[in-house]
Amino acid sequence: MIMDIISILIIAVGLGMDAFSVAVGVGASGRKLSYGPVLRLSLAFGIFQFVMPLAGWLAGMTVDSLIEDFDHWIAFGLLSFIGGKMIWESFHGDGQNIGIDPTRGFTLLMLAVATSIDALAVGLSFAFLNQKIFYASIIIGLVAFTMTLVGMVFGEKLGKLFGKRAEMIGGLVLIGIGVKIVFDHMAG
Repeated sequence: MIMDIISILIIAVGLGMDAFSVAVGVGASGRKLSYGPVLRLSLAFGIFQFVMPLAGWLAGMTVDSLIEDFDHWIAFGLLSFIGGKMIWESFHGDGQNIGIDPTRGFTLLMLAVATSIDALAVGLSFAFLNQKIFYASIIIGLVAFTMTLVGMVFGEKLGKLFGKRAEMIGGLVLIGIGVKIVFDHMAG
């Protein structure tokens, strides 16, 4: 069974919400945006969102035969945990007030890793469900790149309009995908 494009896009958008939220914060930080910072942040987030599902999938393939009878529950648990964490953070987050240029150096690396940890768990889930990952990783990376770019360019306006709700929506989407995985497994 290969996951359909709509499900992959929904997962990608859900994962991209962290990148989008951070990009909105960076875009709304009052710094003058130019191509350099926008492309650095967008490329970093897109590349990490592409690589992390692959790493999670590779790790998951090594233990697949041991857990195939309950892998759908693991995928549901991981996605629900991540989604719940995102929802919790949308109400209890610290606002990401960064005093240095977040599009350079160690800060950029840490932001890229932090916004892509969820993608690692999604890759692990794909392995447990015996799904192909490369195509999905490309889509996830491209969506993260695009959402980061849009978040930075329109940060001030989008920050006022969506704020922390973007992360909450991303969390709900991930939980919804987890529920769909369980229902699909039980139905088929």
